[in-house]
Amino acid sequence: MLELTLAQIAAAIRARQVSCLEVTLAAIEQAETVQPVTNAFVEILADRALDQARALDAELRAGRLRGPLHGVPLAHKDCFERAGAAMGVGSKLLADSAPGARDATALSRLEAAGAVDLGRLNLNEFVAGPTGQNPHLGDCTNAWDADRISGGSSSGSGSAVASGAVYGALGSDTGGSIRLPAAMQGLFGLKPTYGRVSRAGCFPRAHSLDCVGPMTRTAEDAALMLGALAGPDPRDPTALDAPVPDYAARIATAAAGSRLVTLADPGPMDADIAARIEDLLRVAAELHGPVARRPFPQFAACDALGDVLSKVEASTLHGHWMATQGGDYSTAVHSRTEPGLHIPAQRYLESLALRARMLEDFLQTVMADADALICPAIPIPVPTRIEADMEGAGRVFPVVAALTSWTRPFSYLGLPVLTVPIGLDRNGMPVAAQLVGRPFGEARLLSLGAGLSAALGWSFTPGLPARIDGDAA
Repeated sequence: MLELTLAQIAAAIRARQVSCLEVTLAAIEQAETVQPVTNAFVEILADRALDQARALDAELRAGRLRGPLHGVPLAHKDCFERAGAAMGVGSKLLADSAPGARDATALSRLEAAGAVDLGRLNLNEFVAGPTGQNPHLGDCTNAWDADRISGGSSSGSGSAVASGAVYGALGSDTGGSIRLPAAMQGLFGLKPTYGRVSRAGCFPRAHSLDCVGPMTRTAEDAALMLGALAGPDPRDPTALDAPVPDYAARIATAAAGSRLVTLADPGPMDADIAARIEDLLRVAAELHGPVARRPFPQFAACDALGDVLSKVEASTLHGHWMATQGGDYSTAVHSRTEPGLHIPAQRYLESLALRARMLEDFLQTVMADADALICPAIPIPVPTRIEADMEGAGRVFPVVAALTSWTRPFSYLGLPVLTVPIGLDRNGMPVAAQLVGRPFGEARLLSLGAGLSAALGWSFTPGLPARIDGDAA
C-alpha cells in the first residue's frame, strides 16, 4: 500500500479493495518505523486515527462517501490547532500549551473530505527557518539521507510524505516553508495564491505573507488536497471568495496552450542545479514551445521588501515573549525576529505599499504574454546538517540567504508556486524547479507539473530513493 499515491489509495478504498482501517494501520506502522531516523513526528495520534478510520469504514458500509480523501492517512505540521490536542509550534514556549478547542479550518476541511489525521509533525521553531533544525524537539532529517537537512520550516511534512508514513501533509509557507522541504525530498509542494486557502487556526509568522498548502508525491495528489482546502472562510477575512475549480479533473488538460518563460539573469547557481534546470527548459520547449528568457530587475528588491514584512510582523507577534522569555528561543529564531522591532514604521508601510506595484510590473513585463515562469527552487545541492547548522555564531543569515533566495520574492508577490522534482544532483539528492503562475493559476501549474515531471521520467518510491530514468540514485 505504501507504494501507492494518494489518488490510488483513495480509489482502492472506494472500490473496497482495502479498508480505511487497514490503510491507517499500515501508515502508523510505517510512521513508527521511520520515526527514529527522520524524527518527522512530534506526536503520532494513533488512537485518534484508528477511531477515525473505523468510523469512515462504517460510513462506507452505510453507503456514505465523504469526499475524494475518504480514509486516506495524512499528517500535518504542528502549527495547526486541533480540537483536544496540543499545538507546540516547535517551541519551548508553547510545548505545554492546552489542547485546542476547535480544528483549524484547513484540518476541518480535510476531515470533511474524509481524510484521517495521523498526527502532529516536526518543524522549525515557530515556523521560522529553512532547514528542519530544531534544538527543542531534535532535528527533522531528510528521508533520503539523514545526514542532510529536510528543508523547513515544514520539515516533518516533507519527511513524513517522503518516507511513506502518510500520503500527503499540510505545511505553511511564509518565504518558502512548503517549497523547500518538498524540493529537498522529491515532492510536489504547492504555495497557493495568497488568500486561496484559509489560515484560520494556523499559527502565523507574517500575516501579509503566510499561506497554507499541501505536500504530496504527485501533482494529482496535490490537486486533490487543494480542492478540499480552497475557498472563502468567515473565520479568515483574507480567504478570498473566488471560484474553486476541480483541480484534479483538470490535471490532464489545464496545461494546454501554456506559454512559458524563465528569468534571463538567474544569478549564481551550482552547476548541477543549472544543468537540471536547462534539461527542464529543453523538455518544456518540446512540450509547449519556445521558453523566453526575460529580465526582472526588481527580483532582489522583492526579496528585501518581503523580508521587511516578515521581520516586522513576526516581531510584533513575538515582542512580548522575547522581552520576558527570550532565553526560551533558539539563536536562529531570536536573531531573525528581534531586528523587526527596530525597523521604522515608514519602511514597513513602504514595503506594503510597493507590493501591488511590484506585482503589476512582474505580470506586465516578465509574464506579459506568459502563463508560468520556470526557475530553480534552491540554487545549491541539499546541504548536510553540519553545513546548514544555524545555531553557530554568524551562521543564521548566510544559511537562510543561500536556501531562500529563489523562494521569498514570490511570497512577497503573493503568486501561486509549485515545486516540481526534476532530477538528482551529484550526491543523489533531489533537484527541483519552481513553476510560478498568475493569481489563481493553480490548476495550470499542477497540470504543467504533472506533464513536465512525467516527460523527465520522474518516479518515486516512498521510503526509498526516487530516481530519474537514466540517472543513478
